[in-house]
Amino acid sequence: MIWHSLATYRADGIERTGLVVDNALYDLAGLAQLADVDPVRVASGIGAMLADWDATAPTVAGLAECVPGLVSRGMLRAQPAGARYAIPYQPRRIFATASNFYEHADEMGTKLAARSESQPYIFMKAETSVVPTGAAVVMPPETSRLDWEVELAVVIGKTCRHVPVEQALSVIAGYTVFNDISARELNRRTDYPFSHDWFRGKSFDTFGPMGPWLVPAACVPDPQNLRMKLAVNGETMQDGSSAEMIFSIAEQIAYLSRILTLHPGDLIATGTPDGTGMGRGIYLKPGDTMVASIEGIGSIENPVVAEQR
Repeated sequence: MIWHSLATYRADGIERTGLVVDNALYDLAGLAQLADVDPVRVASGIGAMLADWDATAPTVAGLAECVPGLVSRGMLRAQPAGARYAIPYQPRRIFATASNFYEHADEMGTKLAARSESQPYIFMKAETSVVPTGAAVVMPPETSRLDWEVELAVVIGKTCRHVPVEQALSVIAGYTVFNDISARELNRRTDYPFSHDWFRGKSFDTFGPMGPWLVPAACVPDPQNLRMKLAVNGETMQDGSSAEMIFSIAEQIAYLSRILTLHPGDLIATGTPDGTGMGRGIYLKPGDTMVASIEGIGSIENPVVAEQR
């Protein structure tokens, strides 16, 4: 199978759906016409495609296989290199798994119970926090401890409940890069007996860069063995692997599906390795630029700006 991904991009003021093959972006509807596939099948955007992923995925994979031949015959041209990516799709819900890497938990001063005695700790992050690669992360005046967290994001492609661990990977549509931005001092509360408030510290607008595209699960042979990196101003801060997760992707899906029904478009940010700003004692400031990368998926780049009120 040719590696490919689905993207949403803006051209002439209109958002369109694209297919990325060999780092080149092609208009998906135009490609479908050239390949004698009804463009209506791919014209409704990635969100709609996720709702019927079992039918969509083979169609998209088949279109990717057509790209080299169409390009070699001069029938298909890539979009200009300067095409702007939007978020791949609007997540239905965002679930995030806390302290899912031992070394990250250690750098945060988090004391974990033995794995055999615990379950994933999952909270929700506002879906309105998402922004695409290239967009600014806006630093609100309420925080001086703005932090980064590169995470492998799992996108659900089937409505499911009570999914066994052994079958959990089969409900995944694909993967994308997620940067779980945090206002660290707002993650804690002193005005209530509950010491943590991850929703407040992580749900500001722009606190969820994601993208640059959605890579179908079939293009990622082993999601539990991907290198994860994040750099700030060109300096590597995080350099880990999804192999280091405490609870695997499959275990997280199984756990969530015991609580509620998962739907196509739900996104799970599966945890971050060590190397965060809080662990290092340094934080983001206006003018900084982050690049979050995951092997086999891609990279997103986001500058930091101060909020203007």
